[in-house]
Amino acid sequence: MLTINVALLLAVIVFFRLRRRTEARSRADEKMTVVIVLALGILIAPTPAGQGIFHFVEQLAGGITQASR
Repeated sequence: MLTINVALLLAVIVFFRLRRRTEARSRADEKMTVVIVLALGILIAPTPAGQGIFHFVEQLAGGITQASR
């Protein structure tokens, strides 16, 4: 039985969509890419990897805030 991880599938789709040249994209194509990336973010967020990314970004933002004071 073959199972497909939806988050992995969306990550592959995003990778190939973002490889294309910017000039070749229409506005609708850009909107579709944004929707796919948002869906990928929603799928990754509750996972341990997503939580790790969240904590890393949180620490990075805290460091930048402290450095600007």
